[in-house]
Amino acid sequence: MALTQEVQVILFKPQGSIDLEGGKALSEQMAEVLPQAHQLWVIDLAEVNFMDSSGLVPLVKGLKAARQSGCRLVLCNVQAPVRLILELTQLDTVFEIFHTYQDIFTTIENNSLVLAG
Repeated sequence: MALTQEVQVILFKPQGSIDLEGGKALSEQMAEVLPQAHQLWVIDLAEVNFMDSSGLVPLVKGLKAARQSGCRLVLCNVQAPVRLILELTQLDTVFEIFHTYQDIFTTIENNSLVLAG
């Protein structure tokens, strides 16, 4: 009997600014999904051109909820203004950040090959 566990990807694609208002919208969107151990939450920030400190709240809350459930949350396509706020708050060391969406899966495949070997 073969047992395979597929990773379920949950993709969030906020747009514009993640400030107080945009952060609330992202929080509400993330609250609609119950994090589970087999899920990979991806927050694709390709279309986010601004984030302030209030925009960090839904990201940190999401990361906390994901980790408590054994779920993995990653960021990708982080634009320069958003990367700056992550670096200033040192959250760039807390979040897994990938250059592109595709990089996430290349890394996962490489890691699983290493683990299997």
